[in-house]
Amino acid sequence: MATSTSCTGSTLLQPISKMIDLPLDQVNFVVCQLFALVTAFWFRLYLHPSKTSPFIRHVVATLLGFYLALFCFGWYALHFLVQSGLAYGVMIFTSVEHMHKYCFVVTMGYLSFCHVTRVYVFDYGMYSADFTGPMMVITQKITSLAFEIHDGLVKREEHLKPSQKYLAVRKMPSLLEYLSYNCNFMGILAGPTCSYNDYIDFIEGRGYESKHLETNGKENGKFKQIEPSPKRDVIQKVCTCALCLTIYLVIHTACPTERVTHESFMASNPFYIQVLFLYISMLSLRPKYYFVWTLADAINNAAGFGFNGYNTDGTPKWDRISNLRILNIEFATSFKMFLDNWNIQTALWLKRVCYERCPYNPTAATFLLSAMWHGVYPGYYLTFVTGIAVTMAARAVRHNVRQHFLGSSTLKLIYDVITWFSTQIAICYTVVPFVLLAVGPSIKFYRSWYCCIHLICVLLALVLPVKSRRRRQQEDLDIIQASEHNCLSSPDSNCNQKQKSS
Repeated sequence: MATSTSCTGSTLLQPISKMIDLPLDQVNFVVCQLFALVTAFWFRLYLHPSKTSPFIRHVVATLLGFYLALFCFGWYALHFLVQSGLAYGVMIFTSVEHMHKYCFVVTMGYLSFCHVTRVYVFDYGMYSADFTGPMMVITQKITSLAFEIHDGLVKREEHLKPSQKYLAVRKMPSLLEYLSYNCNFMGILAGPTCSYNDYIDFIEGRGYESKHLETNGKENGKFKQIEPSPKRDVIQKVCTCALCLTIYLVIHTACPTERVTHESFMASNPFYIQVLFLYISMLSLRPKYYFVWTLADAINNAAGFGFNGYNTDGTPKWDRISNLRILNIEFATSFKMFLDNWNIQTALWLKRVCYERCPYNPTAATFLLSAMWHGVYPGYYLTFVTGIAVTMAARAVRHNVRQHFLGSSTLKLIYDVITWFSTQIAICYTVVPFVLLAVGPSIKFYRSWYCCIHLICVLLALVLPVKSRRRRQQEDLDIIQASEHNCLSSPDSNCNQKQKSS
């Protein structure tokens, strides 16, 4: 009901909230995002880099962001300034050699403090648009920037990976640039996270220059030096938002996830019906996230941010900071493929600040960081602990089984169908505690399934052999070194081609 969730922001839209029977904080959020979408078009057309200075663009983007934050969250929006201010103080007053570590601890610590007070002091059950949502995105931006400054000012060029070279920040940002990056109106409410260099390029009018892909640092082709219009992509994404919102409001209302723990439901339905209901429930729940992230992407695109080169047919791509790929999610044939296309910018953040830098068991460390970042509900930790087991089992199966199904297209199709079904069931099973939040209902659900996915995953991870990441990297390095040695000892005309293959 509309009155079931408290709102800390403006009450101006209370009549609309009562009329459509939705919580006021959700109404405020959607209206502010629609306002940001319209403002983004104005920002691109009338505050274009060719018409005004970067200073003006920074100021306007920041002030509009603070206004939207105050409208949605009231004085709780001050937490955004406090968190950003503490981190900026650490950046300025500590040595650059250890600044990134201190920033990470301070920023994550403040976010965790806000998570704890919001959940256990003010309102445990409030699971809607709340002030910690934007703080989670700001946390990603601050910690990413701290590591990028460290890479740019401390590390040697030869010690950086190709992606780290592109992301490295070579000078300390000013306070205005820093606040604009963290709190601009395009991303203050729902993100997505972007790199500091990309944002500054957008503000200063360099956003249409050649970019580099994340993978292997390869150039993303040669682009025409013109300014493409995002209108087609924005319209397409807004239509996607409307469809997703309709699916969520119609189907998920009829199939709430909480029903899977009801005694009457479990007693009156066979197990295969329970599995089917769980899949439909989760399938109809995801469009809520699709709506939020796709609308946020459309806002950034409308402002001229997010250009990522051209497709093979010459049409511009506006997916540089996109947070999801819906079709890849729904047709994912592996746990990793699902995660790689779900909340993409968060996955990149976890990869850059944790997985690539953690010397011991990076998979477990990454899942733990993800759980801490999401909040303190026990269901989050149950989900991510389960996710570790599922990830390791999926990796083991892929490493040992997949090659046996690549001999023909028919076998490959059979493998894809089986892995799609397994992935969807594993995802649904894993994220139920993430939706239920509390320990009791989550354990009740897992018991009704006899913890079968847990047991299967642990068994597969223990029985099937998988090479460690360090061993795989060492073997790849050995192959490259052997190839280079062969090229030096044999003046073969195909030497360069062999090196490229390695």
